[in-house]
Amino acid sequence: MKKLGLLFRVTSENRIKNNIKESNNVFIIKYLGLSSPDLTSLRQQLKNYKAKLFVIKNSIAKRAIKNSLLEGLTQAIEGPCGLVFAKEEPVETSRVLYKFSREHGQLKLEGGILQDKVLSGEEIQRLARLPTKEVLRAQAVWALKSPITSSVMVLNQMLRKFVWCLEQIKQKRPQSTANN
Repeated sequence: MKKLGLLFRVTSENRIKNNIKESNNVFIIKYLGLSSPDLTSLRQQLKNYKAKLFVIKNSIAKRAIKNSLLEGLTQAIEGPCGLVFAKEEPVETSRVLYKFSREHGQLKLEGGILQDKVLSGEEIQRLARLPTKEVLRAQAVWALKSPITSSVMVLNQMLRKFVWCLEQIKQKRPQSTANN
C-alpha cells in the first residue's frame, strides 16, 4: 500500500499535467501575504471565466511541468506560487489577475503561457490592458463605417453648394431682367 503523502503527490502531479494538456493558457502567480479569504475571492472571480487556480508545493509543480510548454518558467516557481489554468478567455483571465494584483499588492504576476508563447509578468499586464472584445468590435465597426459616412457628408456638402449656387443665380436673374 502506498503512503498517503506519495499518493497525494502523484495525484496532484497528474492533475496539473492534465490541466496543462487541456488548457492552452497558464499563468504563474506569487501570493505571498495573501489571506485565505482573498485567495478564495480570486478563485471565485476566475471561475466566472472558466479558469482554475491551483496552489501546490513547488517541487510537485516543477515535476509536473517538466517536459511541457511551461518548462521554461520553472525559475518563476519559487516561494508561495499558484498556477492559473485558463481554458477559454486568456485576456479576461489576465485582466482578473491584473486587477486583483492592483487591489492586493501581495499578488504578483510572474509569467505564463499563451497559446504556446511564453509570457513574462509585464507581457501579462499588457495583455490585461487590451480593450475588451466589445470595444474592439465597436472600433472595427466605426473604422468600416467611417469612409462611408465621410463620402455621404462630402456628397451632401456638394449638393448644398450646388443648391446655394442655383439660389444665387436665381437672385441675380430677376435683377438683371428688371434693369433692361
